[in-house]
Amino acid sequence: MVEKVFAVAKELREGRYVIVDDIPCRIVQIESSKPGKHGAAKMRITAIGIFEGQKKTLLTPGDADVEMPIIERKNVQIMSVSGNNAQVMDQQTYDVYDLEIPAELASQVAAGKEAEILEAMGRKKMERIR
Repeated sequence: MVEKVFAVAKELREGRYVIVDDIPCRIVQIESSKPGKHGAAKMRITAIGIFEGQKKTLLTPGDADVEMPIIERKNVQIMSVSGNNAQVMDQQTYDVYDLEIPAELASQVAAGKEAEILEAMGRKKMERIR
């Protein structure tokens, strides 16, 4: 399965995703400088890691290729809850696996409810409860 694709840096927009230091990140700010006499415009891309929440910065020429992760959103059914973890079942493939429950969703998680997860580069994160 392909986990990333390439795009030209100047085509990136805020809210999209990019890979910085092998970490999939959501772009929060893009600054670009004017091209000089002999060079391409430089771009400073500020992004927040999807899974860790770390702030990352990517400095690249505007015409350079950058890596973008392939992001999948899936719906899962919560089977059981145990502490900070929930056992969930993918509603399309019927795979069952454990996911960590984010602190902001802990009060909403209950067995039998549906959740939306985000999957990128072999990692999964619970996004919201339906």
